[in-house]
Amino acid sequence: MDATNGTPYVNRELSLLAFQERVFALALAEDRPLLERVKFVAIVSSNLDEFHQVRVAGLLEQADSGVTKSGPDGLTPREQLAAIRETVSDLNRRIDHLYTDELVPALASEGIELVTYDDLDPDDRRTMDEAFEERIFPVLTPLAVDPSHPFPFISDQSLNLAVLVKDPASKDLHFARVKIPPNVPRLIPLGDDRRFLPIEQIVGHHLGRLFGGLDVVSFSTFRVTRSADIAVEEEEADDLLEAMETVLRYRHRAARAVRLEVEEGIADNVLELLLHGLQLTHNEVSVRSAPLGLAGLWSVYGLDRPDLKDPSWTPTTQPRLAERAGRSVDFFEELKRGDILVHFPYESFATSTAAFLAQAAADPDVLAIKQTLYRTSIPDDPAIGGEEAVVRTLIEAAEADKQVVVLVELKARFDEAANINWAKMLESAGVHVVYGVQGLKTHTKTLLVVRRERDGIRRYSHVGTGNFNPNTSRIYEDLGLYTADADIGADLSELFNHLTGYAKPASYRKLVVAPDYLRSRMVERIREQADLGPEGQILMKANHIVDPEIIDELYAASGKGCRIDLIIRGNCSVRAGVPGMSETIRLRSIVGRFLEHSRIYRFGPPGLNGVYYIGSADMMQRNLNRRVEALVPVTDPRLKVRIEEILEIEMADDVLAWEGNPDGTWSKVPTTEGIDTHQRLLDLAAERARGDIPYPS
Repeated sequence: MDATNGTPYVNRELSLLAFQERVFALALAEDRPLLERVKFVAIVSSNLDEFHQVRVAGLLEQADSGVTKSGPDGLTPREQLAAIRETVSDLNRRIDHLYTDELVPALASEGIELVTYDDLDPDDRRTMDEAFEERIFPVLTPLAVDPSHPFPFISDQSLNLAVLVKDPASKDLHFARVKIPPNVPRLIPLGDDRRFLPIEQIVGHHLGRLFGGLDVVSFSTFRVTRSADIAVEEEEADDLLEAMETVLRYRHRAARAVRLEVEEGIADNVLELLLHGLQLTHNEVSVRSAPLGLAGLWSVYGLDRPDLKDPSWTPTTQPRLAERAGRSVDFFEELKRGDILVHFPYESFATSTAAFLAQAAADPDVLAIKQTLYRTSIPDDPAIGGEEAVVRTLIEAAEADKQVVVLVELKARFDEAANINWAKMLESAGVHVVYGVQGLKTHTKTLLVVRRERDGIRRYSHVGTGNFNPNTSRIYEDLGLYTADADIGADLSELFNHLTGYAKPASYRKLVVAPDYLRSRMVERIREQADLGPEGQILMKANHIVDPEIIDELYAASGKGCRIDLIIRGNCSVRAGVPGMSETIRLRSIVGRFLEHSRIYRFGPPGLNGVYYIGSADMMQRNLNRRVEALVPVTDPRLKVRIEEILEIEMADDVLAWEGNPDGTWSKVPTTEGIDTHQRLLDLAAERARGDIPYPS
């Protein structure tokens, strides 16, 4: 489908679905390990859930409110919803076909069976009978629907059975809903943990235990997706933490249904009853031939079958941070020698960010630690190590009488409840916890350590592209800059004063901060290169670029002959290679084993004469206008070389790379040289850790 509607901009929602298509292509790739293909089906299924919770929910709200104005892409909300339905329907059909016709047989050939109840032999059925009676039946609650029993609330993404039962005496039909327990595994292992049966089939074949004296006529699986939007009136909230807790407590009741998924073959009268009860139309129905909620395939991926997965990877330690003569590196002394750049997941979070924080927490000369937390976690995996628990380290610092200030973003979507828990835990330990600037999300990834030294107070800083999260640091590609640069330290002090107090936004020395300065600085840099004509060069690597003003500036620069390369993982409204508009723009996307998450902006030629920034901001209206973001310049020549090496590999990739076309579609880059960005960077990290090749310098 042409996602442009004849306008200069690709529709952002259809662009995001195009990204899901690129992820799904990894599941289709027969040369990938089998369980990795299963994993990508789970990822796409989860992503589509979130897409409906957020993007579709927002469009439905606009359509129902009577919004008829088209966006920059020329599509009204209702036109977007129609295009989304067509695209998602086709993608779901392909996912179901892959799961049923390819992955299930392929797994069976490897001794991993996803079976149906009809496949069970008598011994298996006895085992499932026992499992049902002991583990499942006690927590089931059938809910009748009739004049005295109103249609029940169906919680977001819960798995349910729509059951028709008949009274053998009166012959009357009755409808009931049975919710599948969310605290029981979706796939129940059979005996040797190599065969699995979906829990809804176990419940379905034991419904007679729930409806004694009635005949079970039929049962069908269904699933509801609800809006995930949270609305908090910050100006009227005396206590943002309390307001967020209240909203989360009642959100599940207030959130509207936006999608109904049903299994193929559901009776028409049952479907109509569900639609009426959920206040949905047939436009919001998705009929699936595969089991609903394929995100549950993560449990299959979790099987101990390394032969069916990518080779395991242990991140290396950045050479400047490696132990010397059996002694741990002193971060403060090392940073006095020059800036350090760490590249995740190739290099270790444990021996960089976590170790930096741990040293700061234990150092008696450290006076203060100030940090932003957007998404974080204490890992459940013992192999990752408890020493990487950022929150625990901050608590230890506070208990050591250091001034610890943490800005926790309570409105980080899907992490609101976890962040509230962290905020309470930190506050109880004496950490100064603040919740950001009213009306803005704080998305910047910044850390400041203030230390007393012989020659006075010195600041040590970290500015990154990713969250302080030991789990995602193993699967998200990100960059982190560690520096003792006095100007950057002073800028971070100004930024934290702005975030925690009443200080007005500063005129920063080196940081580029949104929402006050980032947009204007980006425009300024683009125009500088545009004025150079064919000698101008711009490279942007980001998650998303949809801001019309930034895109217009890139189009204008292209019109003057400036060479522009865009490496955009997800949302992209740019139309590349359009004669007379974007002829000099090349657009590509890298999709593979790791999630490309870093933001890198280069203005000018590669290498020493280029101007490089890294940071938290994508080129989206929300990042530029409604979030606190920070980009930091990378000026050390060695680090410029390191960043350029990453960019060169991604631009040369012909295994994971896709190209954006003028009509808004994407095409896989033909494989000729066999350059896989993720594998190449893994190999380089391993070679440098062994000392086979030098680190860029």
